[in-house]
Amino acid sequence: MKSLAQVVPLYKGENGHPGANKNCYGRNGSVTYIMVPIGTVVKEQGTMVADLSQHGQEYLAAFGGTGGKGNRFFLSNENRAPTTTAPGVLGQERSLQLELRTMAHAGLVGFPNAGKSSLLRAISNAKPAVAAYPFTTLNPHVGVIKYRDHEQVAVADIPGLIRGAHLNRGLGISFLRHIERCRFLLFVLDMSSPEPWTHLEHLCYELDQYEPGLSKRPQAVIANKMDLPEARGNLEALRSRVAQRVIPVSALKGENTEEVILHLRELYDGYVQGDHSGTVTRW
Repeated sequence: MKSLAQVVPLYKGENGHPGANKNCYGRNGSVTYIMVPIGTVVKEQGTMVADLSQHGQEYLAAFGGTGGKGNRFFLSNENRAPTTTAPGVLGQERSLQLELRTMAHAGLVGFPNAGKSSLLRAISNAKPAVAAYPFTTLNPHVGVIKYRDHEQVAVADIPGLIRGAHLNRGLGISFLRHIERCRFLLFVLDMSSPEPWTHLEHLCYELDQYEPGLSKRPQAVIANKMDLPEARGNLEALRSRVAQRVIPVSALKGENTEEVILHLRELYDGYVQGDHSGTVTRW
């Protein structure tokens, strides 16, 4: 499963079957499975009750109906041949909310039209839609970079944030949820825009307002659109203003994307070596 699009609003399990004669208990209701993608969070009245972050993980959302008691249950000294049986019991009823948070090692973070989708196409096997006008991806796209030693790094194109995203402007909270799962970040800046370093400041602010310290995860700054004339003059100014590693690229023309791929592997190896949870998601 890649999304929650196939999940319907209402699921109804089978009721327990009634008991019967000849010492027969009623059969329990059959199991109903709801298939969801990795990264699905289950909430009840706003409180998280399950985090399905691993393949094959299950959460018991509701108990099904149990079978009714057969006539043998009613056997007693006074009633040696009972004919009474009991009906099946109704199952549990719950109202749950499902949210999908992207499961990727790296997240491409930037304002709309920064070139994140083009960069993802250039460095991975993903084929997100791109356009030559301000275009906001509405759903995260995940690409996989495959290295020669067969290691794989998953990269997510996080939909473009806007100022005030932490206040849920635009689709802010929905977008920011996906960034929570990324272990390292690539801030993608449009170097043809005036003072692109201010974009980085605003992006970090939005992330930290949503979750304190979120912008401090291992990262790099991708100075994109270096093929445009305005970008050259901004590059040195950007490097003099930020402490992060700056990688100049042209995603549209595929220039210097190899450095991005190599740096992603460095970030991934550091994540694997420093992981304190004892588990690493393999793709």
